[in-house]
Amino acid sequence: MKLIKNALFLLLLASITACAPPPPEEFGTLRGHVSIGPLVPVMREGEPEPTPAPEVYSARQIVIYSADGKTEVARANIDYQGNYQINLPTGQYVIDINHLGIDSAAGLPTTIQIEHQMVTTLDIDIDTGIR
Repeated sequence: MKLIKNALFLLLLASITACAPPPPEEFGTLRGHVSIGPLVPVMREGEPEPTPAPEVYSARQIVIYSADGKTEVARANIDYQGNYQINLPTGQYVIDINHLGIDSAAGLPTTIQIEHQMVTTLDIDIDTGIR
């Protein structure tokens, strides 16, 4: 009889835990600053590089892929000052840009790790290819 009670208790316990909601997903943050240039074909000595207009930033995005580097997970928009930020579930990701025209970025794609409640910073320098 005791064996049957123990078996029923274990069966009841297993059915309760099987119906329990999954644990909440853990998140971290990816953020950084994006510089874009050159913006003009010829720079004169002593003249500062022009500041990118807001639409120069808004036309570009940071593309986040799963660890396989092929499955797109999300895109982060770049604000008018060149900053981006996105919350992601913890894990490994491959980061790239959306390659507008002939844009390229040295060091991309690159693999990053997002840790729970941590901030991962990745600054990106986009080369527009203008020469």
